[in-house]
Amino acid sequence: MSKIEFISPEGLRVDGRRPQEVRKINYRLNLFSRADGSAYYEQGNTRVLAAVYGPRQVTRRGASKHDRAIINCEYSMATFSTGERRKSAKRDRRSTEISVVIRQTFESVILTHLYPRTQIDIFMQVLQADGGTRCACINAASLALIDAGIPMRDFVVSCAAGMIDGVALTDLNYIEDSAGGPDLPLAILPKQNKICLLQMDSKLTIEQYEEVMQMAVEGCKQIHAVLDAKLKDVTDQLVNKRKTLL
Repeated sequence: MSKIEFISPEGLRVDGRRPQEVRKINYRLNLFSRADGSAYYEQGNTRVLAAVYGPRQVTRRGASKHDRAIINCEYSMATFSTGERRKSAKRDRRSTEISVVIRQTFESVILTHLYPRTQIDIFMQVLQADGGTRCACINAASLALIDAGIPMRDFVVSCAAGMIDGVALTDLNYIEDSAGGPDLPLAILPKQNKICLLQMDSKLTIEQYEEVMQMAVEGCKQIHAVLDAKLKDVTDQLVNKRKTLL
């Protein structure tokens, strides 16, 4: 594929965005009555659900930790989430790898020492995949944990960036991701300005790496601004509703 198919002479991408722009974001909280926290998250045409259960009693006694809670994560894709028919939505190699990556990310952020001998379960399912599914699931899981009232060191925000024909792009969609260029998923703690996840599946020069990395960081900051603003609105509405009831 040629560069002109991804970047127009005006500098616009196939979906009309500038190289540094993230896709439109929308989300809802508290979807499931039986879950302690839940979130529905949209980023462009990528749509995911996340549900959190716990802290609760450890189901396998031998896995219990006397000084902290254990974190379990399960990432899966619905059979209808992509154009290709999938035989299994769970337990494939990619889903297992992403589940482990997300678990490790949140183990470093959740204040697990406050809940010894318990477990916190995070379930994420991709309803529609259009690129950036692991980042979208991290964002959804972060919102679900907030909805569950589980204390964390900071908000976890994730975004990927890549490069096509020498042009760095933030938040790749499926068409851009399919071009075969490098992809760099990143998760940060925005208030602490720390990285809690960084992956890269291709080789880059130092200059290219720095450019793509900066694009991913800026994408995370854009996403955090959207999520944080809406969370404040939701919190204000709940406070006002409670005052009205009182």
